[in-house]
Amino acid sequence: MAEKTAKQKNQWIEWLKAILIAIVLAFLLRSFVFATSIVEGQSMEPTLESGETVLFNKFVYLTGAPQRGDIVIIDRPIKNYVKRVIALPGETIKFRNHELYINGEKYKQNFISEEGQNHTGNFGPIKVPENKYFVMGDNREVSLDSRNGLDFIKEENIIGRTEFIVFPFDEWAALK
Repeated sequence: MAEKTAKQKNQWIEWLKAILIAIVLAFLLRSFVFATSIVEGQSMEPTLESGETVLFNKFVYLTGAPQRGDIVIIDRPIKNYVKRVIALPGETIKFRNHELYINGEKYKQNFISEEGQNHTGNFGPIKVPENKYFVMGDNREVSLDSRNGLDFIKEENIIGRTEFIVFPFDEWAALK
C-alpha cells in the first residue's frame, strides 16, 4: 500500500513539473518571440480588416532590421498600430501624381489598389532620418501614419513583424 501511494505521489510530481515547464515555456514564447494584436480600424484594408487578430514575431527584429513592405506593430503610449514600412532610414520619399518615388525611382506598390494610390495625395520629398522609418496604412484615405500624425517611427518602437492572421478562423493566412 505504501509503495502504491509513493508511486502515485511521484506521478503527481511529474505532472506538476510538466505543467510548470509548459507554463514557463508559454510565458517565454509570448514575452520574447510571438504575441498577438487586434487590428483596430480600416487603415490596413484590404490587407487586414478591423477586428482581425494577427500573430506577430517579436524576435525577428532582434536579429535584423525592418524591411520595406513589412507589416509591423508599432508601440505607442496609448495603443499599438499596425502599418506597412514604406521607406527606410536615410531614404528620400515623395508621392506625385499617384506614384510613389523612393530615392528618385518609381516604386510599385503591389499591396494596394490603384484606387488606394489615388487617395494618397502628393507629398515630399521627405528625407527619413537615421534610425527612423516612414510607415503608411494600405488604406491611404483613412490611415493615420507618417504623413499625418504618427511622424517617423523610431526603430525601437517597432516591436514586431506581422506574420499570420489567426482570427477569425476562416481568414487564416500568412502575410508577406
